[in-house]
Amino acid sequence: MREGRYEPDQGSRVGTAITFLLIGLGAGAVVGMLFAPKAGKQMRRDLRRGYEQARDTIDDWKETARDFAEEAIDRGSEFAEDLRDRVKPLARGIRRG
Repeated sequence: MREGRYEPDQGSRVGTAITFLLIGLGAGAVVGMLFAPKAGKQMRRDLRRGYEQARDTIDDWKETARDFAEEAIDRGSEFAEDLRDRVKPLARGIRRG
């Protein structure tokens, strides 16, 4: 068993930093809109547009992530099949020997 301190990899730190950056940007944009001198109807319209744009962006990101994951799964399956085909003759030789 390994002992020692847990040290997350760099990818985890970067992902966390980007997440907090996006949350901060979104919160700042909403607060800025709420304190801007606009009429209520115009403010609601602007907030709705901002929400719809953010939702569209997130949907695009989700689709990209889903495509990436599917591609990685396909590649992993192909790799496993290739490895299985290469190991079969070895397994047969070991069983005979």
